[in-house]
Amino acid sequence: MTVTSENTRRSVLAGIPAAGALLIFGCGPAERAEGSKASGEGSSRAAINATAMTVYRDPNCGCCKSWAENARRAGYKPTVVDRQDMPAIKVKLGVPADLASCHTTLIAGYVVEGHVPMADVKRLVAARPRGVKGIAVPGMPIGSPGMEAPDGATEDFTVMAFDEAGRAVPFTT
Repeated sequence: MTVTSENTRRSVLAGIPAAGALLIFGCGPAERAEGSKASGEGSSRAAINATAMTVYRDPNCGCCKSWAENARRAGYKPTVVDRQDMPAIKVKLGVPADLASCHTTLIAGYVVEGHVPMADVKRLVAARPRGVKGIAVPGMPIGSPGMEAPDGATEDFTVMAFDEAGRAVPFTT
């Protein structure tokens, strides 16, 4: 076969997807399982899956779907799972009782409880802070994502970070 610029171009183009797959899947450590302890270490696979999230919600609660829709519009890929046993889910995932809200989300190995703004979710996943198990907006403050009021009313709220022991502090990175 004669090597031509067209043959070379086709070879190079054909190899790009394979090289990309090797780089993404073959060179990084395996992603931590959802719900596992946050280590603060990133991986190429975790970065790829950082937009995938599982949102657990009570099937009778509508604001959870609104929050998930906000997440979708922000570029996340939420999978909404209806669960009747939300208190048990929160206990299993280590959400402190005083930080509880209506829905609980898993993303990139972290727990996101309640009506957390997408900018804070993004900061959490990007910063991957050591010792943080998750972030939360306690309760259901009016004007928080998913709790928007028709008249534009808002309540003050603070996004809290919590650790494995349930200790909470305002979320900053």
